Amino acid sequence: MESFNRAVDALSAAVFFKIPMFGVQIELIVLYLALPMLFFTVWLGFPNLRAVGHAFHVLRTQPREGEAKGDVSQFAALTTALAGTIGLGNIAGVAVALTMGGPGAILWMFVIGWFAMTVKMAEVTLGLKYRVLDARGHAHGGPMYVLKAVLARKGWPRAGFAIGALYAFFALFGAIPMVQVNQSYAAVSAVTGFTNGWVYGIGLALAVSLVTLGGAAWLGCVASRLTPLKVAVYLVGVFAILILNWTAVPGALAQIWDGAWNGTAAAGGAIGAFVAGMRRAVFASEAGVGSAVVAHSLARTDEPVSEGMVALLEPLLGTMIVCAFGGLALVVAGTWNTGLEGINITTAAFAGVAGWFPYVLAVAVVLFAYSTLVAWGFYGLQAWGYLFGHKPGTQLTYKILYIVALPPAAVIDLGRVISIVDCSFFLMAIPNVVALYLCAGELRRDVRDYWMRVRGKAVAAR
Repeated sequence: MESFNRAVDALSAAVFFKIPMFGVQIELIVLYLALPMLFFTVWLGFPNLRAVGHAFHVLRTQPREGEAKGDVSQFAALTTALAGTIGLGNIAGVAVALTMGGPGAILWMFVIGWFAMTVKMAEVTLGLKYRVLDARGHAHGGPMYVLKAVLARKGWPRAGFAIGALYAFFALFGAIPMVQVNQSYAAVSAVTGFTNGWVYGIGLALAVSLVTLGGAAWLGCVASRLTPLKVAVYLVGVFAILILNWTAVPGALAQIWDGAWNGTAAAGGAIGAFVAGMRRAVFASEAGVGSAVVAHSLARTDEPVSEGMVALLEPLLGTMIVCAFGGLALVVAGTWNTGLEGINITTAAFAGVAGWFPYVLAVAVVLFAYSTLVAWGFYGLQAWGYLFGHKPGTQLTYKILYIVALPPAAVIDLGRVISIVDCSFFLMAIPNVVALYLCAGELRRDVRDYWMRVRGKAVAAR
């Protein structure tokens, strides 16, 4: 066990290796994910400005069942991806950003979230372009299939399969659900006083099994209903804080703006605010990790670029709206600098509305955790299928293993298990970003061709 612990510590140190940046330490993996955000925003012609309105148009005019290949609607694919992306990190992560970088970190989270929109569009476009259909007509996709196809086209089929398998291997561990179960139980226990972790874990596992055993159609159906609900519940609490303290909002906005450019010595100055905001925005949006590609690959469409444009709404909704408003509420409430940590900062802010209001947060936390568990269970299933096949028996094996893994997570001390999961999650980004750069040329050609056809249809309609 001692040798195992040393190995895990060494892996964590390598994955989250830090370099000095203007006197502040930042993980190299965060920079690795931030650079393609800048590059593809310029390379693809600023779709995070030009394509937002069109993305909503695509959702309004999405193909119906039987009109295109795919298992679920484009809206269901988006909400499934949001179910995995908008998790507890969007609640506790904002609080962490504030304690690390001060109020200015909120502005930088917003800015980096805007750049993240382009990477989401790029990786999802490739995922749709290179997805595969099995013998039963079900779609399967993800960075592993992109790597396999692209490298095979370049004459390296074995390397493509191997690097795709490496991504799938990391995804299996990155999809381990222990953290979500453990954090949601802690939040519920703190509010209600409920202390039986096994009962909570088993109940959550049974709830997850209802969707996980049902397949992609069930997943899309539940996600399309649950994702808007969980965001709405959380934002109700956030807006209640803002409305009840509306006189403090202008001052809070001034704090955020001033902190982003001036900062304080305790927060690491303006650079500290930028680094904290960038780190949490990259982590919250998952742009570059490739996880959301798996969900979007189910979408019912024959236009890969159109689904890519739908995907750019994820960071807009998850980081630029949910995280930004949540951060503003915490600055208004003033709980971010009281010595509390993580989700306890948010709980204290909700308690300032009314004594019973933390229960609203507890409901939001459970919904966030549940939807994330369901989505990531599906992501892990696709990675398992790439490695071991998509036959029903093989898939059932993974689903059972996944469900059985949930209850213990509520009661065990995660410790280095969290390190393994976190390392695997961000190791997924390394091959995925390589695939993005390999396909940069074709991505730009595909996007330009799509815009030309869209304009042609608009002219013809007149």
